[in-house]
Amino acid sequence: MIEIRACRGFDELQACVELEVKTWGYDPTDLVPKKTFLLAQKVGGQVIGAFNKDHAKGRSEETGAEDMVGFAMAIPGIKNTARGPRPYLHSHMLAVKEGYRNQGLGFRLKLEQRLEALSRGICHMEWTFDPLEIKNAYLNIHRLGAVMREYRPDFYGVSSSRLQGGLPTDRLLAEWELDSDRVQIILDGRPAAARGIEERIQVPASIYQWKAADADRHRALAVQLENRGRFQQAFQKGLAVTGFSLDAEGNGVFELSRLFDGA
Repeated sequence: MIEIRACRGFDELQACVELEVKTWGYDPTDLVPKKTFLLAQKVGGQVIGAFNKDHAKGRSEETGAEDMVGFAMAIPGIKNTARGPRPYLHSHMLAVKEGYRNQGLGFRLKLEQRLEALSRGICHMEWTFDPLEIKNAYLNIHRLGAVMREYRPDFYGVSSSRLQGGLPTDRLLAEWELDSDRVQIILDGRPAAARGIEERIQVPASIYQWKAADADRHRALAVQLENRGRFQQAFQKGLAVTGFSLDAEGNGVFELSRLFDGA
């Protein structure tokens, strides 16, 4: 049984740090420390954990930190909009322990983030993600209903994460309108309103192998640079990423169309 709830106490925050290291392989220069997780909670952000309660049987219920199998961390922010300042949450990290991935746990963590934010009247959430990561794109776009209309080249600079494969830290900015009809429809598993797709941008299924192999990393970089230019040109034309699909070969396909109010 997996329990999703806000993290409690220093032990559980330290467990977040340890899972962070296991997931991304950060060195100390990139590591988000326990104090930052604590501050995120204290200033209106979120630190939400996923805990395997079956493993906790017979142990103290006070921490459960050893049984953490995932977490999501968000920090609060203020956006200047045409209607004035707007509070929002920036979801900085989401990690799931190896052995628990591809089971919908990341989706459940995002849903808990959404419900907690809405309970406080916060209706907008953002996060960045690597546009070469097909699984993340599928979750963010197809399952959650986030949209993208901003591309940030080499956003974090040099990263020690093994997942980055030494490539520039290019990121798409995901925008999630938590209370929109479109997002609710997608979360319910119903088909969203059809949009006229004006452009498609593909990420080959082999991208993970290319990033991991020294001999093939240049191929991953070529895809990154090609897609960077295409995303930037599309966003300049007023298009946005509104859909994502997988083809028969497992390649990821970003679908770009026009946005309207409420996304």
